[in-house]
Amino acid sequence: MEPKMNQKAESKKTENQLNRSVMAAAMVTAFVTTFMSSALNLSIPALESYFHVSAATVSWVVSTYTMAVAAMSLPFGKLADVAGMKKVFLTGIAGFGILSLVSPFSANIGFLLACRTLQGACGAMMFATNNSILIKAHPREMQGRVLGLSVAATYAGLTLGPALGGVLNRTLGWKAIFILSAGTAAVAYFVSKKGVPADEKTVKEIKTGKIDKAGALLYVTAVVTSLYGLTDFTVSVRARFILAAGVILIAGFFHRETKAENPLMKVSMFTTSRTFTFSNLAALLNYGATFAITYEVSIYLQMVKGFSSDKAGMILIFMPAVQALLSPKMGALSDRIRPSLLASGGMGLCAVALVMLALLPEKSPTAYIIAVLCLAGLGFAMFSSPNNNAIMSCVHPSDYGVANSIIATMRTYGQSSGMAVLNIVTGAVLGKGTYEGASAAVLMKMIHLSFFVFAIVCFAGIGCSMARDKRPGAAIKNNQEN
Repeated sequence: MEPKMNQKAESKKTENQLNRSVMAAAMVTAFVTTFMSSALNLSIPALESYFHVSAATVSWVVSTYTMAVAAMSLPFGKLADVAGMKKVFLTGIAGFGILSLVSPFSANIGFLLACRTLQGACGAMMFATNNSILIKAHPREMQGRVLGLSVAATYAGLTLGPALGGVLNRTLGWKAIFILSAGTAAVAYFVSKKGVPADEKTVKEIKTGKIDKAGALLYVTAVVTSLYGLTDFTVSVRARFILAAGVILIAGFFHRETKAENPLMKVSMFTTSRTFTFSNLAALLNYGATFAITYEVSIYLQMVKGFSSDKAGMILIFMPAVQALLSPKMGALSDRIRPSLLASGGMGLCAVALVMLALLPEKSPTAYIIAVLCLAGLGFAMFSSPNNNAIMSCVHPSDYGVANSIIATMRTYGQSSGMAVLNIVTGAVLGKGTYEGASAAVLMKMIHLSFFVFAIVCFAGIGCSMARDKRPGAAIKNNQEN
């Protein structure tokens, strides 16, 4: 009797150790990607001056990365389901780190944008697999909790990024941000290589697994053309035709996937589950509405208020800090109550914060800015983990890679769309001018107009969030039985 009890205890101990190691790997990789993105936001004025480019051009440092993640997440999610998640995950981390080392040697803005595009593809490998690896290593009743911890690590990166990024930018320059990110990626690689379980795919399963290559090419082309056309919508007439072509290609992709023998994405995931469909739409609109907050508030603090980059960074940490503190609690709470209630309430708070920013006075006290950022942070903490929990609860475990990559696609497509809207507003207000050359009044016009548009988008997202079904416990049960 005693040996059996010891065996059970040892088995439980091993399982707990495995869960902790997987959790550590997921959290470190979630941290490194968001740290770089948030730190670079503080370097936008510095990059503008260093490469002698316009405000519209330098914004592509952010846009190219998010566009690449949006375009490649779904193909890499499918690849992970076929070839194994750990292989794709580790490849993404390694590539991200190498490109972080190469980027500081950029001789011109074009080379830096190329590096950021490839870095986005590597980021897509991580985003497409991170949550799937987590969920597979934990029981269903812990799903919301572990997703909350992962989101907390994401916002820890967003918290440290502005603070440390501002200091690095002022003291050592923007190149130091890339070098530090390379070091962090190296740590993430070794932690993940040791902590993530080996893929349960045999060589035969990998060889026989099929990917709709034509569908993948169609999807990538559709995403890139639609986002590029939207980003340069006001700059050239050609961009408007490109946007129209992108929309047609997206429709063509969905039509192809309904006929394909081995579809890149199961369209039935959307057609058979109202919760899955509206939860993803809510994510798309929420990320589109809120992504540019840090970017624009950074411009406001540095170019209108005259703060240094490190002081601006210390103010910007409040939003992700609140998110990092509360996301685990909200994720765990979504295991007990309907995720849709938390997510809808969170989007409501985000909408209020965006309206407050749309009405932002030019000489706002710092306390007002901090209060708005904290409100937005609370809203996003209530939305993100519960919404992800609702989505992942709708799918069969064999589709975790694709489902997680759809979440990543909605997030990054929303972020790219948000930056595209900002580029449109920036181009309309500043033309080909720079942030440094614009008056405070002109910058405030740009800030007010863009946040007004984002507030409308957020209210639309609330409608999608409220339109989904009740908590999908039955959905996952049925999916797992099929």
